[in-house]
Amino acid sequence: RVCRDLITRRSLGYAYVNFQQGADAARAIDVLNFNVVNGKPIRIMYSQRDPALRKSGVGNIFIKNLDKEIDNKALYDTFSQFGNIVSAKVAADGQGVSKGYGFVQFAEQEAAQQAIDKVNGMLLNDKQVYVGPFQRRGERGGGPTTFNNVYVKNLHESVDEDKLKEVFGAVGKLTSVVIMKDGEGKSKGFGFVCFEESEAASEAVEKLDGYDKIEDKAWVVCRAQKKAEREAELKAKFDAERRERLEKMAGANLYIKNLEDTVDDAKLRELFAEFGTITSCRVMRDASGASRGSAFVAFSSADEATRAVTEMNGKMAGTKPLYVALAQRKEDRRMRLQAQFAQRAVASGGMPGMPYGMPPPGVPGAMYYGQPPPGVMGPPQPQPGFGFQPIMPPGPGRPMGPGGPMQYANMPMPQRGGMPGQRGRGGRGGAQGGRGARGQNMRGFNQNMPPAPPAPNYPPAPEAPMSAVEQLAAQLPNASADQQRMLLGEALYPLVDSIEPASSAKITGMLLEMDQSEVLHLIEDSKALSDKVQEAVTVLKAAAAEDA
Repeated sequence: RVCRDLITRRSLGYAYVNFQQGADAARAIDVLNFNVVNGKPIRIMYSQRDPALRKSGVGNIFIKNLDKEIDNKALYDTFSQFGNIVSAKVAADGQGVSKGYGFVQFAEQEAAQQAIDKVNGMLLNDKQVYVGPFQRRGERGGGPTTFNNVYVKNLHESVDEDKLKEVFGAVGKLTSVVIMKDGEGKSKGFGFVCFEESEAASEAVEKLDGYDKIEDKAWVVCRAQKKAEREAELKAKFDAERRERLEKMAGANLYIKNLEDTVDDAKLRELFAEFGTITSCRVMRDASGASRGSAFVAFSSADEATRAVTEMNGKMAGTKPLYVALAQRKEDRRMRLQAQFAQRAVASGGMPGMPYGMPPPGVPGAMYYGQPPPGVMGPPQPQPGFGFQPIMPPGPGRPMGPGGPMQYANMPMPQRGGMPGQRGRGGRGGAQGGRGARGQNMRGFNQNMPPAPPAPNYPPAPEAPMSAVEQLAAQLPNASADQQRMLLGEALYPLVDSIEPASSAKITGMLLEMDQSEVLHLIEDSKALSDKVQEAVTVLKAAAAEDA
């Protein structure tokens, strides 16, 4: 079983496999461990139901300064001589490149201690490695970070390496100085200075940061960082600024669509100026400068934006009614739609990700296979009637006839006053019909059956329940325009998401611009829906190509 997120149904990256025999599980670990699946090596280990062993840290060791070529399997093979290994992992970045450290957990603490004693300080691929007991982040020393390498930027082009040695050499003993240059040998304006002692490097950062005695250009002096570390720090900084900006603009940014092509930024600002102070206003355009029919308007406060939504949504602007709503990030909008559909499925008696009509666990007989729960869209079912007579399998009370199993219309019907399971003996014809035909009470039949005609005459079958699409169509006339769009969107989105998950939200919005009858047809006809989705994908790709 692959473990998935309850709402999005995306894989969490781990799974469980149960074998009937322990020997089969051991063989699976020996044969499949570290095999590459979809471009990533998998790790297989015995499941530990008790989390205390995993969280205790017993038998867990930490290895650093590993060569980039050492992967999970090489690490496992290196340490397997010391005892039974529960797990071995080399830390890697998003591109799968080793970060130079890893972890090995042994089943016994004695094996872990032996590995530390034997391997710590040894050479692995010509690099001396450190091996020690694993410590959680909170247990590690929280002292200041030590460093020897210093980064200097904002250098004037006249500054050379000798000048850097003169300035930084006054602080401490240097081991290397370099100024980065381009292909023509000109300075790029930054360089690196490495000190012999970390204390001197820290002192240089404190004293020389902001140094401006050469050409009045203030130097930036700081600890040198690896590219991945610098990118992570910048990402965290930008994410914090972005969150702060979003929190500040929460509820104050509006999304408008269905604009006429003649509406520009100035006219849009004029339309919404009466509701408050507009901080930004922009009509979205393609590469050729033509309006895309959508725009964003940001107000100085959420109250102003709320009033604008209330009064402008559905208002005619020229010949088109405007659609005005609070702006959402694409990821948030997608998650909201998925959450709404999952909650609706659960509230209707189903489970997220379960086929329609399957009874939820622990509720036997709650639904029948093929019968969608109320309010959940399911595949259209054939309706009983004159053109459809279900075939009943032979069994007690269902004798076989000359033409095969008895048909629905010729089934014996229960008597109002009879015992359960007692059959009527009608069907021979005559003025009175069968003795069991009197007093029957069944929807679609009269109290007294008329004499049977010479030719077979099939009575109408009981009225079938409405299909999911019919139920949806019946709800639309009584709903407002926004509710109609929401009902259709909730039914259409999961179907589109199963065909084209990458752009499901955008394609659903495109399809909802069609006539309601056409949308209902797409919900009912999977082939027509697939064709429309492919058309929408083609349009989106063409638009992306124009933007590029």
